[in-house]
Amino acid sequence: MVGERVNRDRRARLAGGVLATLPLLFLAVLFVWPVVALVHRAVDVSDGAGLGALLTRTNAWGLLGFTLAQAAASTVLTLVVAAPLVWLVTVVPRWASTPLMVVVTVPFVLPTVVVGIAFRAMLSPGGPLGSLGLDGSVASILAAHAFLNVAVVVRIVGSSWRALDPRAEQAARTLGASGPRAFLTVVAPRLALPVVSAASLVFLFCATSFGVVVILGGGRLQTLETAVYTQAIGYFDIPAAVAVSVVQIVVVVVAVAVTRVLTPRTQAAIGGPRARVALTPARRAWTLAAALWGLVVLVGPLVVVALRSVRPTAGGSWTWEGYRALTVPVNGETPLDTLRSSVISALWATVIAVAVGLLAAVALHRSRGPARAVGDALTLLPLGVSAVTLGFGYLIVLAALPAAVASSPVVVPAVQALVAAPVVVRVLLPALAAVPQTVRQAAAGLGAGPWRVWRTVDLPAIWRPLGVAVGFSFVIALGEFGATGFVTRPGTTTLPVLIGSALNRPGAQYLATAMAASMLLIVTTAVVVVAMEALRDVEGSEF
Repeated sequence: MVGERVNRDRRARLAGGVLATLPLLFLAVLFVWPVVALVHRAVDVSDGAGLGALLTRTNAWGLLGFTLAQAAASTVLTLVVAAPLVWLVTVVPRWASTPLMVVVTVPFVLPTVVVGIAFRAMLSPGGPLGSLGLDGSVASILAAHAFLNVAVVVRIVGSSWRALDPRAEQAARTLGASGPRAFLTVVAPRLALPVVSAASLVFLFCATSFGVVVILGGGRLQTLETAVYTQAIGYFDIPAAVAVSVVQIVVVVVAVAVTRVLTPRTQAAIGGPRARVALTPARRAWTLAAALWGLVVLVGPLVVVALRSVRPTAGGSWTWEGYRALTVPVNGETPLDTLRSSVISALWATVIAVAVGLLAAVALHRSRGPARAVGDALTLLPLGVSAVTLGFGYLIVLAALPAAVASSPVVVPAVQALVAAPVVVRVLLPALAAVPQTVRQAAAGLGAGPWRVWRTVDLPAIWRPLGVAVGFSFVIALGEFGATGFVTRPGTTTLPVLIGSALNRPGAQYLATAMAASMLLIVTTAVVVVAMEALRDVEGSEF
């Protein structure tokens, strides 16, 4: 009996080692290798200038200041915009929260290039808000970042609020506290860590934003991310690009460390399920106001894209030319063909991301101590490190590989999976933590091996979050724009890359095509998010 238990424990440790090794190998090949290759190339072609001289030459410290300032301002604005929607999530019934979460989530998973052109259309002269004079301003970038990241705040803080035990608040109200006072003294302190956790993630995403800054900044406003692109692609100054990347990586590592410190505490602050709140007439009025707010700030920009797809220039004629152009070949491939290729690529990326993310989530769930902390941080790095840095690293790596490998159709899905896998981990970790350990122990005590315990206990408990992870992986892979743009080849071009190319061409017809293609992505994304929300069953997950 003892020998059997020892063998079982040995097999479990071996399985845990394999689970941890495969995601690490994936990270090493798709993340570490291109970054190291880029740094090595920078050293080889360097003109002898040191890191300090390169940072001075590129105005890296000024770029760092602007990057941090706009990320901090974007984070504050996102919290303000999301506040009414967070409250709305806590008071509406479950059936109403599904369409609400769809509206909230679609902007988060849209390609940043689509978000950029939506806000440009809205803020440019002739647009609905063109009279404000915000086109090309810092304010336009902040607004686009808030639009993109509202879902992060709503999902983290809203889920935490719904899961709080309401008895303490009810006791305060019984003792004579008004509604605002009960919230400020009882609820708000327990939401502080979820708010900070969400804010740290939003800050990370805004500090590494690329598509929004490129499109809305008009080349005048530069962050560390766009400066890497300018130095590498515009000037082909690889040492300078790598020097700026080093500064950005330091920012990302610090942001990831803060996020990882706060997230476990956030989850620990979550209690039991929250009872449904009775809607008084005053609450109904506030609920309606919050719902209208969500429609204006989240649906409004998408409506502008829809209108511009049939009327590409302000004051111009209405036309379906943009949609007709979706069937016209460009370099032998129509935009609809590109969409089909994008969907196939995203499906393969989803398979890879879910497989790698599931293995990583299981390994992290079973690990403890420093190994857990380091592994948890590593899973977030691909989300934060410059997509341009990775993309240029991929070019260097692929150039040194055989042509059959460099042109393989597997390259694009693998790159997309690198971006999607961290989200899979973030969705599945809370689900695995919610499975009672006593159930696993009981199954093992009855003679079930590690694989059978996983198949009969864990998998049935997490199949809904697994479905959510599949949906997130697909829409993120479908909309990936940064690194994918460097590795696409004829026949593997994705729709976001095609949209970016159309925007760079002058003429209303190309703008109409870009808007129509953007609507394809919006509709496809919305359908997937609806299916994903139908499966959402776990409170407290980060996404």
